[in-house]
Amino acid sequence: MLHAAKKKEPMRTPTELAHMYDEQLNTEQVLFSFFYNRSVDEGGYDRAEGVVCLLEDRLLAYDEGSRCEYPLVLLKSARMEKTPGGVQICLVTKSGEEHALCASDRSAAGAFADAAARIRAQIEGEAYEAHEHKKMGGVCPKCHRPLAPGASVCPRCRSKKDLLAGILSIIKPFRLTLAFSILLFIAGSLLQLITPYVSRVLVDDYIRADKKPALVAFASVVLTVFLVGLLSKLLGILRGLLTIHMGEGVIVKLRGQIFDKINRLSLGCIRRRTTGELMQRVNSDTEVIRDFITREMATVIEQILILASVTVLLFLYDWKLALLVLVPAPLVMLLYMVFHRYIRRMYHRQWKMNARANTVLHDIFSGMRVVKTYGTEKKEIARYDEAIDAERRIQIRNEVFFGKIQPILSFLMGIGQYLLLFYAGKMILDGKGMTYGELTQFTAYVTMVYGPLRYMTTLPRRLVRTATAFSNILELLEDQDVMEDRTDTEEMEIEGNIEIRDLTFAYEEDKEVLRNVNLDIRTGEMIGLVGRSGVGKTTLINLIMHMYESDKGVIRIDGRDVREIPKESLRKGIGAVLQETYLFSGSIYDNIAYAKPNATKEEVIAAAMTARAHEFIVKMPDGYNSYVGEKGCTLSGGERQRIAIARALLRDPKILILDEATSALDTETEAQVQEALAELIKGRTVIAIAHRLSTLRNATRIVVLDRGTVAEQGTHDELMRQNGIYYGLVMAQRQMNKRKD
Repeated sequence: MLHAAKKKEPMRTPTELAHMYDEQLNTEQVLFSFFYNRSVDEGGYDRAEGVVCLLEDRLLAYDEGSRCEYPLVLLKSARMEKTPGGVQICLVTKSGEEHALCASDRSAAGAFADAAARIRAQIEGEAYEAHEHKKMGGVCPKCHRPLAPGASVCPRCRSKKDLLAGILSIIKPFRLTLAFSILLFIAGSLLQLITPYVSRVLVDDYIRADKKPALVAFASVVLTVFLVGLLSKLLGILRGLLTIHMGEGVIVKLRGQIFDKINRLSLGCIRRRTTGELMQRVNSDTEVIRDFITREMATVIEQILILASVTVLLFLYDWKLALLVLVPAPLVMLLYMVFHRYIRRMYHRQWKMNARANTVLHDIFSGMRVVKTYGTEKKEIARYDEAIDAERRIQIRNEVFFGKIQPILSFLMGIGQYLLLFYAGKMILDGKGMTYGELTQFTAYVTMVYGPLRYMTTLPRRLVRTATAFSNILELLEDQDVMEDRTDTEEMEIEGNIEIRDLTFAYEEDKEVLRNVNLDIRTGEMIGLVGRSGVGKTTLINLIMHMYESDKGVIRIDGRDVREIPKESLRKGIGAVLQETYLFSGSIYDNIAYAKPNATKEEVIAAAMTARAHEFIVKMPDGYNSYVGEKGCTLSGGERQRIAIARALLRDPKILILDEATSALDTETEAQVQEALAELIKGRTVIAIAHRLSTLRNATRIVVLDRGTVAEQGTHDELMRQNGIYYGLVMAQRQMNKRKD
């Protein structure tokens, strides 16, 4: 059975497995192949192991020993779609029939989107373009597992060499500090080698000497031991200061890189990650790296130097004794190599649970007003308890594992001590030349050897924890879903002409939000965007602001593609009051001035007056210096929106975007703001989204979106005369208002 074969040889590729069960494939070229793990029956909930192979003229699917064949000449298309149990690939025949090819859990969404794109390209006889599935992620070229969107290598396949190279690149600016620290470690290691030798002299020449030694000579030996110990401590303090300085510098640099990368990622890429995961990378993962550099790395260098130098001395003194001491080390290292993958999975699961708990905590704190409004404190406490309990269970399981294996490995590593005790004791009893001083020296060296060896038994655990944290950091830093300015772009002053041609966009593969949108907006026009919820109104303005990359088509501002306009120029020329009003913790003045940090006080007040915010601001105890709290929680919804409008107006933009900007205002205040906006839009391009259609009566043109495309456009009166979609929306809203009255 295919299932049994996969268990036996899990590292085989899909094509290799298909060749095992279909000898005919050995004579044909497989263009592409992939695994699936769900049955297409029963909604994709049942487990099923299978492989799909794409050939030049047909598709082959193998499932639990069965074989299905689909000639491409009979197929019209292929698509990836979500099911209650996960995702599946659906084939559409030229006669219009649909067949489910294969299914999988949600983790394979990227791989299935990639496979569907490849199958479509082969059906249509076109070259496959990898960017078609960029939103969903692809497959790892090594293990064929699904990749996170924007990733090129899955965490399991990332080599230790890449991780080490990444850490060294971060340490590179501190290489002089690191080099000096290593020199201090070498000096400290040499000093530690002196103490056992002095102890031997002290025992043989003074304590067990036949003649009474001179007091001065004895005191000089004791003083030497004291000075060696003192110098070792001083070197240790200096090493500690250097490593702390280096570690703090590394964490500042690393956090800066991560935060900079998050800011450069596309909005879609950020939304695919939870807040807990992003915070985990910025805070917790960087702390793990810092601890490794300041503590573990320094200790590793010291222990390796001690182990190497003492081992050389032992072999020079008596190679047989040295072998007895070191004989358990290879066995312990072999056992850790066997457990390495399991340990890595343990820490990855623990990281996931910790990120999930952080996300839950962030959600509860952010929505505390809603929690208290509905009295669901106990429910949220239970939800957070459940999250941290899941993390606790994994931590306990991990600690129990190490609690069992660590003493065993430590005991195995110490077997050499017992062999040494027997061998050296026998030599002394037989009178074969080993003195008590030499035994003391050798025992001290052996103790010094076993210190590093026992430390090495705990090192893999620390290394895996660090590798997991750094792998997660690299996964974010290497994400290719970024929106960078092109190197050849030039700054420009935006005037406000917008041209949209054949614009198509989908958040997920095969689910287009906008499709072939064409629209011209001239400077000075006020365009009202209307349509039912989910038709793509907010998506369209996000694309105009270049928050996302369009899949097809182009948006031009003043005749220039938005992708060729530097983001700084674009942001200066566009002001936006978005549907989700967000205010930062701080004063009202700082929130308004956020759009223009160098604005004068007069400009800030003028913008507030235009937005009809000045009146309620001056009535507050501290006026413009009043603290608004996180997300503006101390203000009403209408007050927050007026401050957001003032913030947008302060920038004096050529293009003004209003996404439900007056939805939280009462009728009287909305009328005042609309009056102010009527004066403001002169000479500017305004795009307004409003569900309250009466606010768009004065729009130059109203654009109606339906099913992802422009269905109607014209003035209010023109659209009412057409008796179409807009007419239906207006009449439905009037009817609803009558019911309220």
